[in-house]
Formats: sequence, C-alpha cells, structure tokens
Amino acid sequence: MASERINLLWDPDLIARYDLSGPRYTSYPTALAFSEDFNGEAYERTLERSRASGAPLSLYLHIPFCAHLCYYCACNKIVTRKRDRATPYLERLHQEIAMRSRQFGGQERPATQLHWGGGTPTFISHDEMRELMGVLRQHFQLADDDSGDHSIEIDPRECGPETLEVLRSIGFNRISLGVQDFNPTVQKAVNRIQPREMVANRIVTARNLGFRSINMDLIYGLPHQTRETFHETLEQVLELSPDRLSVFNYAHLPDRFMPQQRIREEDLPSPAEKLRILEDTINRLLEAGYVYIGMDHFAKPDDTLAIAQRNGELHRNFQGYTTHGECDLIGMGVSAISQAADSYFQNHHDEAAWNLQLDFNRTPLKKGYELSDDDRMRRAVIMELICHFSLDKQAFAAAWGEAFDQVFADTLPARQTMVEDGLIEEDGQRLTVRTPGRLLIRAICQLFDAGAQQAQTGRYSRII
Repeated sequence: MASERINLLWDPDLIARYDLSGPRYTSYPTALAFSEDFNGEAYERTLERSRASGAPLSLYLHIPFCAHLCYYCACNKIVTRKRDRATPYLERLHQEIAMRSRQFGGQERPATQLHWGGGTPTFISHDEMRELMGVLRQHFQLADDDSGDHSIEIDPRECGPETLEVLRSIGFNRISLGVQDFNPTVQKAVNRIQPREMVANRIVTARNLGFRSINMDLIYGLPHQTRETFHETLEQVLELSPDRLSVFNYAHLPDRFMPQQRIREEDLPSPAEKLRILEDTINRLLEAGYVYIGMDHFAKPDDTLAIAQRNGELHRNFQGYTTHGECDLIGMGVSAISQAADSYFQNHHDEAAWNLQLDFNRTPLKKGYELSDDDRMRRAVIMELICHFSLDKQAFAAAWGEAFDQVFADTLPARQTMVEDGLIEEDGQRLTVRTPGRLLIRAICQLFDAGAQQAQTGRYSRII
C-alpha cells in the first residue's frame, strides 16, 4: 500500500540523475498552459457543465496581505502595516463571492471544503473575519455542524489566543502554521522571527479549542541551515506532534522573486548539504511514525490524508493533496485559481486589474484552460501515480477505450530505463512505483506529460 510506513531507499546516483526541473503537478496541464484565449464563452461552457454535474464545492479565498516580508516567499502578496488597507479589498471579495455563487449555483450545492490562504489571512481584524465568513455562509452551503473541512493558514506572530478563539467560533476546524525553521540565525536571515515557545503556545491553544487538525510547514535549503541545525528544528517540531507536515524545498530564484534578492547566495547550504538534510528529515519522520504521502507531505497514520491514500481515494489539486477530489474548486480573490468541470481558470494577479473588473461587475478572470480528452487521460494517469504510486492498466483501458502501452508507446524506452534503475516495475497489468521512485515521482510523471519538454526551461523548480 502506498500509505504504509516505508523506508525510502536513498540512492545519491539516482537522485543526481533524475533531479532535474519539473512541475509539481497540482494540475495537469500545469498553469503554464493557461491562456488569455480562455474567454467568456469558455467560462460559460464551464459553468454549464459544473451546474449540471451538481458536484459539491470547495472554496478558496486568497487574502494577500502581510505585515512582514519573509525573504524566501514566492507567493502573491501585498506587504503593508496599514490594517485598513484590506478594507476595500474585502468589500470587493464579498462582491466576488456573491457573483461566483450566482454563477455556480452555490446555494443549491454543498460546499464541503473551505480554505483561506495568502498572504496572511489572519492579517484582517476579528470583525472582518466574522463578516467574511458570514458572507460566505449567506451565499454558499457551508456546513454549520463542524462536518466540513474548514482550514486557514496562520502566521503565529499574527494569531494569538483571541484570534484562534474567533477562528474556531466562526467554523474553522483546521489550521496550517508556517514554521519554516526554529533556528534563530536562520529566522533572522529570512526575516521571520518566531520563537518555538510562540508556536507551541498556538498549538496548545488550538488543541484546547477543538481544532481537529494541525499542519506545520517547514522549508529546507534556507540560509545558514545545516544538517545539525535542521535536525534540532525537526526534533522540536516532533515534540509538538502536528497531524500533518509539509517539508518544502527552497527554490532560490531571485530574478523572479525580488524578496529573495535579500538572501545571500553564499549563505545557502550546498546542493549536497540540502540533499543530506532531506534524507535525514525523511528518515526521522518515518522513524517517528509519520506516513510519507508523497512529494513533500507527511501525515500521521490516522489522518484523513493517510486514510484516503490507503483506500485509493486521495486526490491532488492546486491546494496540494486533498480528500475532496470530487469537488469543483472555486478560487476567489486576486490570483486565485479554480478547477471545475474539466477547466482551469485564474483571476488577475494584479490587484488593480482585479478591482477594475469587479467595479464593472465582471468576473475578474485573467486566463484559463479547457482540457481536451487527451489532457484528461494524461491527467488521470499522472494523478493516479502521484497520489497512489500505482496504475492499473486494465482500469485505464476500461476508462479510456485504449490500451495503456499503446497510448504511451513513446515512453517505453524511458520506462524501461526506470525499471532498470529500480524506480518502477511493470507488467501487462500494472505500473507500480517502487520505493526509490517515490521520492522522484515528479520525474516519473513527466513521462506522461505532453508538455514535458517545457520542464527544463527554468520555469519549474528542481524535483528534489
């Protein structure tokens, strides 16, 4: 089973050979395929298909404001200390919520998942949080009995006990904390000072308030990190016993993300040291009983992600791994991405452009993509591999009316090389990712990506 506790076989030669650039496959095709040719007619077709499906909804709100600039950050954000800066943004966000509800039939379809991301969603005031959740409940069918998955990203520096109480009272039951690293030298180098005691206090408070799931984000590859310092951080994290852990690779791209220009390249760990940090981290988390979900995600065995993976029900979308793959995802706010009825579409990245569209009562779309039958087939293969590390060739043939090995005959030489390298094994019935291949799953998925040649253009991060 993909979600059983495993010992990842660490082969430096294999990693060196396959650790190239590649997509993270939160979608297929990836966001690089999105086009401004996705127009009003394409959007209307998507809405018709979505409404006809009656699929439940997953809602994402992007709140881009941050009071502090973290130098490693590549998110779409607005850094300001002026709290009233969010007021006009929220007014327009309320407007977009009402608009999307009308378009998707939001009051007739259950919204089983909700996530607020950013930025720093806890930047806004308590009253603004209450009002925003009220607007959502007015226009969408959010469960009020705590049965829905309602999550929010929090900055421990911005979210004290009172804020956690407010979040719990308005219906949130999951939180995700950006920790990154507990080492003071590393924190200073990335301009994110948050002592372990502060984070521990937030977690204790959240558990006492009844939040049912706590995720923590870590980043390896930050300035001044070493195997020893990150091991210390990891031990402190394990003492806090989060339900889920995300361990992200820091991609240093200062030409694309200006805040990263404040990080000195000579302070970064070497590629070899980064790999050692990752190897140590994976081994320690497995030793502590966490399940390797895939990519950079770990979860306790009784977490819903691990259970879904064991049951073959795990999915992946723009929010990462999810148990709500049956939902149409509606993203609202500047730069938010949606996924519905075999289409992807994204709002304007630029706040002024997003504002202008809403001021004229227009849907603030910038670009999108309608999947072809070939796209849907390739997406099914990639998502099956990235979520469950296995693909049933007979099930593929039944679903798509063609034999897997005929459709992907052009990948046979590369697949054979991966078999010889011990990454995969396959026969006429099934393709299975072996233990060493799980860490390199992005490279395996690229075999079935029609646009894989774009992966080496510098637009994607390295696989490891």
